[in-house]
Amino acid sequence: MIKIYHNNRCSKSRCALTILEDSGKEFEVVNYLETVPTVEELQTIVGKLGIAPPELVRKSEALYKENYKGKDLSDDEWIAAMVENPILIERPILVSDDLAVIARPSEKIYDFLQQPV
Repeated sequence: MIKIYHNNRCSKSRCALTILEDSGKEFEVVNYLETVPTVEELQTIVGKLGIAPPELVRKSEALYKENYKGKDLSDDEWIAAMVENPILIERPILVSDDLAVIARPSEKIYDFLQQPV
């Protein structure tokens, strides 16, 4: 089953949710600001994305600019920062058993949905 890590206040995230609803595929919505991913979940997501933890951080967030910009943190420290401040997590993220994608731009969702889930 597909999971979407979703923030309803984000237009890109709402768009991704609409595309998922229209796809007819089964999915679960995780409002990650309320149900914060654990360290282990974020490590798994980063692994499925094939990126380093800093690449999952929203650099446009004021919190990032005020507290993290220019800092040289380890991967574990970036993960801990995202768990402590989930607003820093890029969105939306779609995750299946073996794959994950940051669904920006929304065209990436269509490619993701073509993969066997």
